[in-house]
Amino acid sequence: MSAVTPPAPLHPPSAWVQRWAHLITPGGHVLDLACGPGRHAYWLHAQGFAVTAIDRAPEALASLAPLAAAGAEVLQAELEDGPWPLAGRRFDAVVVTNYLWRPRLAEVVAAVGPGGVLVYETFALGNEAVGRPSRPEFLLRPGELLRAAADLRVVAYEDGFLEEHPRFVQRIAAVRESPTELPPRHRL
Repeated sequence: MSAVTPPAPLHPPSAWVQRWAHLITPGGHVLDLACGPGRHAYWLHAQGFAVTAIDRAPEALASLAPLAAAGAEVLQAELEDGPWPLAGRRFDAVVVTNYLWRPRLAEVVAAVGPGGVLVYETFALGNEAVGRPSRPEFLLRPGELLRAAADLRVVAYEDGFLEEHPRFVQRIAAVRESPTELPPRHRL
């Protein structure tokens, strides 16, 4: 699978996503949830993963046309109202950055298939002191990602302040272990 160049320069992919991508099954199917213009979708595709990218904003998804032409699944769907648009689907990885909608958190975690990984990074309480988002409904409470991923094996978790682009974040890499994987070896 060759890299596809996005139509406009994108922010680089999250260092957290890059750090834990090795946990994804080679060639696996990755969901980039609330993907925006696709910084992770393009990067994941370039790493050889099959990608499903979903967002509600058509203007953001327009930048994914080259990726769609290269075989990625690009979906426009309202993630916060109505039925869960990915009902019954499971992925080798679910990647979420800078997005939180608590009523969907259980469905996001449930989309991680057996042997799959959840790589999630978003803003946490405290961020209101340094910038946006600042509304509590968009900021994770202490330990919230740990509780949401309680049925997964947590490989890495951080909750704190990042000096670079000052912000408070919570982030997790967690695996839904497969019963055939004994003993599991999740390389750090």
